Amino acid sequence: MYTKLLLFLFLAVSMLFHPQEVIAAAVQGLTLWWQFVLPALLPFFILAELLMGAGLARLLGALLEPLMRPIFRLPGAASFVIAMGYTSGFPIGAILTDRLYQQGELNKEEAEHLIAFTNNPSPGFMFGAVAAGMMQQPRLGAVIAASVYSANLAVGVLFRFLHPPQPSQPAAPLSPPLKNNFRVLSRQLRAQQVPVGQLLGNAIRVSVQTTLAVGGFIVFFAVVIRLLSLWQLFSLLGAALHGLLPFISSNGWEALLSGVVEMTLGCRNTITAFTPSAGQTGLICWLMGWSGLSILAQVAGFIGNELSVKPYVYGRLLHAFLAMGFSQCFLPLVKIPAASPPGIFLPSPFWLTWQLSFQGFLLLIVPLFCLGWLCHLRQRAR
Repeated sequence: MYTKLLLFLFLAVSMLFHPQEVIAAAVQGLTLWWQFVLPALLPFFILAELLMGAGLARLLGALLEPLMRPIFRLPGAASFVIAMGYTSGFPIGAILTDRLYQQGELNKEEAEHLIAFTNNPSPGFMFGAVAAGMMQQPRLGAVIAASVYSANLAVGVLFRFLHPPQPSQPAAPLSPPLKNNFRVLSRQLRAQQVPVGQLLGNAIRVSVQTTLAVGGFIVFFAVVIRLLSLWQLFSLLGAALHGLLPFISSNGWEALLSGVVEMTLGCRNTITAFTPSAGQTGLICWLMGWSGLSILAQVAGFIGNELSVKPYVYGRLLHAFLAMGFSQCFLPLVKIPAASPPGIFLPSPFWLTWQLSFQGFLLLIVPLFCLGWLCHLRQRAR
């Protein structure tokens, strides 16, 4: 208790002694939130709330139960969180997982398992902000995204062995396929007495509150990182690590340490500190796999006290090294020009982030429906 109190008092005193730096860091955090986080999260938070309220998670659960149990040892409703988490960015996977856990769709072990592999950077961040913006190599976006997503799927499969298998509940029959199921969903909505207008209002209110909370986390950690830089903590630790492991320069260690705390800052500093190479791309994928203490704090804040954050931490560490390894496998498959061609036109970060996230959601949700329907038809044939 006293340790936390002293830490927060020290932080408060530091902010009083460096007000200009604090304001500059807060503005930087707000800019990051406005350009990349808000367009990636708010529309999809609202969409997720509406779809869950309309019963899509239950529908996917009935369709995809035969697919999700053998692969991930998770109920079919988890497929909805996978589709949203892989296309909308941090921390929507943790928020939706906690929502399903509170509704009784997941038990504690399944919820902790699902959180561990459904939190990713948004497609707009990987393709637009990092590959095209920071690295000036748009083609590297495919390598980074493939590495991050493949590694996270591998984490999801590996973590299935952490908890014993649960007896699968038979999915509700869907014959005549969709018609009866929608009738059941309609009766459930009428029983809950939630009109469409109220459902939309609740979705917007909850989504705006959640997005503002995410912005608060981003601004707070932007200020903390600026204060850590003023205290020369990154420089001191970077010099110490360079003495132990001299194959990476002090500036390189300093950049990586900043990424351990905050992913976006770490990616930018790593690109500056390391020359363009396979190693630079691998380190970028490592940072995105780890995601930073800032994202860890967001996930811990949204899942509450009932779920443990330890599986998420273990999953991030495993994801980081797997993403680095996958990047070295995917890089030879993509021809990267020595210099970025001039005159590359990119949409605004706001529009690019929303566009890629929405396209990714459609590319995931449609195949999931098709796979679920094939599983259902195969069961009926048997």
